[in-house]
Amino acid sequence: MDTNFSDDFLVQGKFSIKKTSTEYKGKLTKDEGTQLLIQEKEKLRDLQEKLYADGSKSLLVVLQAMDAAGKDSLIEHVFGGVNPQGCNVTSFKTPSSKEYSHDFLWRHYLALPQKGMIGIFNRSHYESVLVCKVHPEYNLSEKTWDSVKDFDDKFWENRYESIRNFEKHLAQNGTTIVKIFLNVSKGEQKKRLLDRINEPEKNWKFSSADLPERALFDKYMEHYETAINETNKKDAPWYVLPADNKWFARAAAIQIIIDTLEKMDLKFPQLSEKDSQGLKDAKKQLENEK
Repeated sequence: MDTNFSDDFLVQGKFSIKKTSTEYKGKLTKDEGTQLLIQEKEKLRDLQEKLYADGSKSLLVVLQAMDAAGKDSLIEHVFGGVNPQGCNVTSFKTPSSKEYSHDFLWRHYLALPQKGMIGIFNRSHYESVLVCKVHPEYNLSEKTWDSVKDFDDKFWENRYESIRNFEKHLAQNGTTIVKIFLNVSKGEQKKRLLDRINEPEKNWKFSSADLPERALFDKYMEHYETAINETNKKDAPWYVLPADNKWFARAAAIQIIIDTLEKMDLKFPQLSEKDSQGLKDAKKQLENEK
């Protein structure tokens, strides 16, 4: 199955959310996509082992999406086969009072993957230019500003600049960044929210807060478009995946991650002459055991 989606969904040039499809319209079938995911999971596991052994670089995968777009299930299906010792998932909820007492990037620094690791941000520092832009009053919890009137265009420009600088700093210090936006339609979101209500085993996923946020869907899309355009850089690129078909979003995401790892030029450590001789001595000792 000769297919690779890394270049197909990389944001290049000016991004328009209205011109970007939420539905996969290619030739790959669901059965083929499911089989592709199984095959690619083996490759991802091998590359993660190589990243861990190399120990000089790390990978940060940023996942952003609206509610019910499939972030949790994508993490489960894509990363379910990797060694958990080399992979950390951080889900960012509403900041705590301690987190609000620091700058908006502080808690994200604490969750960054160490060298040799894959880190996954389920939601991320982008919430500060998405949720906090839809609900600017949330910023007042940081106690630095007195009124929502303080959150003017200059304020948001500074936030985008802070994010760009944060990601540039990570890239310059050994962390490769992949940012994925799961682009789900309002109609598909409605279907999935209804599934959470109609299917008892999914009831726990539904929150009363989902509907007020859904009413702001178009506003969120506007801010996603701006955030992607403001922060899509070569050292921290955005990929926008059609997410109405969960099976496809998973298959595309794993290929993007694999392609990124392959470009990191990872190497297994080269043993010194002394260590190589030690291996030979150990092998000889084991083989001579009775």
